[in-house]
Amino acid sequence: MGRLFGTDGVRGVANADLTAEMALGLSVAAAHVLAEAGTFAGHRATAVVGRDPRASGEFLEAAVVAGLASSGVDVLLVGVLPTPAVAYLTGVLGADLGVMLSASHNAMPDNGLKFLARGGHKLDDELEERIEKVYDEHRTGAPWDRPTGSGVGRVRHYNEGFDQYVAHLIGVLPNRLDGLKIVLDEAHGAASRVSPEAFSRAGAEVVTIGADPNGLNINDGCGSTHLGLLKAAVVEHGADFGIAHDGDADRCLAVDHTGEEVDGDQIMAVIALAMRERSALRSDTVVATVMSNLGFKLAMEREGLTLVQTAVGDRYVLEEMKEHGYALGGEQSGHVIILDHATTGDGTLTGLMLAARVADTGRTLKDLASVMTRLPQVLINVPDVDRTRVGTSADLAAAVAEAERELGSTGRVLLRPSGTEPLVRVMVEAADIDQARSVAGRLADAVKSALG
Repeated sequence: MGRLFGTDGVRGVANADLTAEMALGLSVAAAHVLAEAGTFAGHRATAVVGRDPRASGEFLEAAVVAGLASSGVDVLLVGVLPTPAVAYLTGVLGADLGVMLSASHNAMPDNGLKFLARGGHKLDDELEERIEKVYDEHRTGAPWDRPTGSGVGRVRHYNEGFDQYVAHLIGVLPNRLDGLKIVLDEAHGAASRVSPEAFSRAGAEVVTIGADPNGLNINDGCGSTHLGLLKAAVVEHGADFGIAHDGDADRCLAVDHTGEEVDGDQIMAVIALAMRERSALRSDTVVATVMSNLGFKLAMEREGLTLVQTAVGDRYVLEEMKEHGYALGGEQSGHVIILDHATTGDGTLTGLMLAARVADTGRTLKDLASVMTRLPQVLINVPDVDRTRVGTSADLAAAVAEAERELGSTGRVLLRPSGTEPLVRVMVEAADIDQARSVAGRLADAVKSALG
């Protein structure tokens, strides 16, 4: 069996790749592994379970609950809430385990299963590998050790979670949002109730789109992966700006009053300067991945801030933040982690903090985002090559060195082997789009020649 857990839990087409039997079995395996690891030592275990509105989440939630309760774990069902809300409630309620059913920004047929450790943090790789191993052992015949009688878990709905999470979001805002008119695109997803409620309570006038989930329309032409509707709505309503979430609301992108996109790098730049003013940006450092635009790096340097870069993936950003005590990190895609107030990327919190900066300064989002200039970025996927030799080919190294000499300090080259396909991603940034395209094309040819 291939590895089930990816960088963000188990994900696939619901009822095909991710079945009810798998969800039940993985939940039982998680309960057993965490019990063996001592997580449940000395007390009866509790899990918080939430989901996004996908139709498949209904039967997968039932399977997860059956697996946990049959393993002796009490379950608090919080219903449809964002991933960061489930993480927050797992921590604040002192639960031993959190489970979120969502495929984030993926299309509706997909779903996913994500386990969270005590405190609301992602499980580390070692525990995920152990869960997968135990699941596979029992899937192929080894019997489970099952409690009976009063030993089985109890299940109850925890409806207080919605208000607790919204109150938390409002409570950490540095200032109110009175006077702002904001369009929110909820992607027909998990934040369709939470986000409008939080922005409204904070004082903003809210216009919502994509906030009518029916189980089938999540991410369908809306949300952070499809900004067209939001851009049009912001201009139509004369709003100060717009915020877009994805299906599980762990990411946030924005649109300024003219309808121009404000990406995750720009959002982090705005929030970083706001946090520095409040002495909340520890070590004056921001953590981002190697895919962040060079313009972000140059802006942080100009502002006297340090940028630490990690491999692609919000889990690597979070690991770096936790290890060194940094307060802010994220990705160009809109996953922004404000570690003092969240254990994972939180799109609603990010949007609120961005809005708070606009309200506090009286400046437009367009003006605030101009702290950085996005350099033109060209990405070419080169298929059918030996991606394992990216770091060892002398010919390729020479081609990269030549490209870097040509670009100088205002450009950048990044070659990334795909983790799942026989291809290499060639990314080039330059001050001029024509130069970026030209250099990227030559490097793509060099990759084919050296690794094909």
